[in-house]
Amino acid sequence: MRVRRSKRRYRDALGPCARDMSLSSALVLLACALARWPAVARAQDACSTGTGSNLTTCSEGFTCVTNMNTSLCVADNQGGSSPIQTSNGPWTPATVANIAPEWAAAYAKARPIVANLSNTDKANLGTGLGQFGGACIGNTHSIDAIPGFSGFCLQDSPVGVRFVSGNSVFPAQINAAATFNRTLIRARGAAMGAEFRGKGIHVALGPMMNLMRAPAAGRNWEGAGGDPYLTGEVAFELIQGVQSQGVQACAKHFLNNEQEHFRDSSSSNVDDRTQHELYLHPFLRSVQANVASVMCSYNQVNGTYACENDGTINRLLKGELGFQGYVMSDWYATHSTSPAANGGLDMTMPGDEFFASFSSYFGDNLVNAVKKDDVTQERLDDMATRILAAWFMLGQDSGYPEVNFNSWLSFLGHNVNVQGDHAGLIRTMGAASAVLLKNKGGVLPLSAPQSIAVVGSGARSAILGPNECLDHSCNDGVLAVGWGSGSASFQYLVAPLDAITARAKADNTSITSWTFSDDVNISAGKAKGTQVALVFITADSGEASYTVEGNAGDRNDLQAWHNGVCGSTSGCATCLCNDVLQDNLVEKVASVNNNTIVVVNSVGPIIMEPWIDNPNVTAVVWAGLPGQEAGNALVDILYGDVNPSGRLPFTIAKAEPDYSARVIYQGSGTVQIPYSEGLLVDYRHFDANNIEPRFEFGFGLSYTTFSYSDLHISGSIAGGTRQPSGPGSALDPWLHEPVINVSFTLKNTGSRAGTEIPQLYTSPPASAGSAPFNLKGFDAVFLNPGESKSVTFQLSRYDLSVWDVVRQQWEVVQGDTGISVGASSRDLKLKGSITG
Repeated sequence: MRVRRSKRRYRDALGPCARDMSLSSALVLLACALARWPAVARAQDACSTGTGSNLTTCSEGFTCVTNMNTSLCVADNQGGSSPIQTSNGPWTPATVANIAPEWAAAYAKARPIVANLSNTDKANLGTGLGQFGGACIGNTHSIDAIPGFSGFCLQDSPVGVRFVSGNSVFPAQINAAATFNRTLIRARGAAMGAEFRGKGIHVALGPMMNLMRAPAAGRNWEGAGGDPYLTGEVAFELIQGVQSQGVQACAKHFLNNEQEHFRDSSSSNVDDRTQHELYLHPFLRSVQANVASVMCSYNQVNGTYACENDGTINRLLKGELGFQGYVMSDWYATHSTSPAANGGLDMTMPGDEFFASFSSYFGDNLVNAVKKDDVTQERLDDMATRILAAWFMLGQDSGYPEVNFNSWLSFLGHNVNVQGDHAGLIRTMGAASAVLLKNKGGVLPLSAPQSIAVVGSGARSAILGPNECLDHSCNDGVLAVGWGSGSASFQYLVAPLDAITARAKADNTSITSWTFSDDVNISAGKAKGTQVALVFITADSGEASYTVEGNAGDRNDLQAWHNGVCGSTSGCATCLCNDVLQDNLVEKVASVNNNTIVVVNSVGPIIMEPWIDNPNVTAVVWAGLPGQEAGNALVDILYGDVNPSGRLPFTIAKAEPDYSARVIYQGSGTVQIPYSEGLLVDYRHFDANNIEPRFEFGFGLSYTTFSYSDLHISGSIAGGTRQPSGPGSALDPWLHEPVINVSFTLKNTGSRAGTEIPQLYTSPPASAGSAPFNLKGFDAVFLNPGESKSVTFQLSRYDLSVWDVVRQQWEVVQGDTGISVGASSRDLKLKGSITG
């Protein structure tokens, strides 16, 4: 899609750019000119790449924009005020309890500086410079009146630094969750933080913590799966890791942004209890981790845009949760000036009302709103103080590196290499996140087999290299990351075929392969007669801005990909017009090879029923999206150099309708998305309705065995003094102090060293109206053969509470609450109870 504009508009473009947005530097003016001038800015069909099954286009409602060597799909003009009637009254400051000392110290530094700023400077602290307004994806004004403040550089993504070179691409967050390993997750955050800092970035735009409510939702892979407790723990550890490097983390997307279809024209309608117990919990853990910033989402929540929602931002986030940092909009998710500011928005990103509008809802409009008393002076001061306090809290006021790259004009950057020794961690996490789902007869690990066949296009490198398509918006070759703003560019990507070939050479194993396409007949011919057949299948998804193989962000279904799209379009360079499901590939290979091992690289669950019970399918490994060391990490698992310990952070169903929620694909106007399933998301729904999954949440096999014994439960919820309800009350120490100890003995009863992932689930009494089982603890415990360890989980009153919608506070459930410990949500080996 291309946009045509008159010559007069091109001649007039630079004036508004410099005047309305205060973009005065030569670089910014150049960027503005490039963004507006088609002969330079728009390469022919820059955002429509590939052919056949590899076809990528901008989705409806998005326009391709190319600025020198960087292209992206940008939302069409969505300017104008919110059509929703808001009830936002004048903002009033509140006294917040339980403020962390780090925030208190940062506020003490920020307040006297803000008191001496002009209103223009205060507003500019929270006003971005526009889509191409600086070197970074998001940029804010430098403020001369603040010593050393050159503005913020905000940059994607949750897997690595986007639009740069010299960076690493880490395993996706869904893989981080699959490790169930807090140590590794925090190490991932610290390594990513080091890379963002090394590039001079102030704000890393992650982690993402929307739940996998609908398993086909496009950005699920950027999150941590279907459970709020696991998602909260992943968020906490990543934020702690990122911010340990002095980089501001950004918790996103607040709130209820659980699908890509209609993300900017829908209302997620969620009841109060469900909101608190499921969707708000990861943000509570983020606040407990002292997260610097929160990003509000595109959608409406209960009828009001998330970025001007007084109920969610002011009452929940800044009120109950006592969040002291600042709230920024998602890119172009701001819809107004006064309603947004009064509703709790502190920073608008990227700054312009819509792409190339050269006007902002904040900036001068915010200053004028204060003059007219539509926004109070106190509120403007609060906005500026929150932003500046985050800068101080992370120590960015002293010795912070300058931005040394340019997202849009890469030749202007220094291209500093920030990868360090992170490849080792990436490989470790890739292996630790691999989930062994089936291992019939112990066919894995491999031990120098005589011959191996490798088939499936997901085993090889992409034909045109690892960055073949814009923002990885195609599914060609090994799938190591999804598509969209959550991606990053690979400096290298180890394909499974290459890593397997290297290992086979060392073992004198003969290799035969067909990976150019998913042709079932050629693949079966290669697999016939080999000792082992490795079949690679994939399923991809991403952000709504790109449509890939007919999938507009969200997946159209939960099948393995390459389902004949190439047969209905012109050009079949990479798919050879197979018109087959990858499921058929598995079945065909299994029909000629009785040791068929399936490797799944996918963004989430896929339906495996066509082949999972086939006796010739002897093993299945879910490898997820393992990042740049994909091939090496997989080989570590296949050959037993690493004992698999990954566990599913979601449920794999036997049929898609078995899930409690699905993506809404059709609608008009403001599409209503009812969260009518309430608390019963993912495994909670399966348990409550006695639905048998194919593989349950928390499931994963090992090459060794473990035993659980000697359960002991001690402690009491009695005693202590609870704080009254009010701002910050969700952080009440009485709620969160450990009061119950659950201990047991874990033993490695097998012949190999390995890591077990014990999990604790609570079962509140029926009167609570909760799910039958609720994850409230996990650990990653390494044991040598024959070794035993005592493991202890601690529970707080919060862990044993439900949200009382009448009293508007957390209440410990009265009665007997079951405590179960085991290896998955359905393999619960030890059971006890406590009385509330």
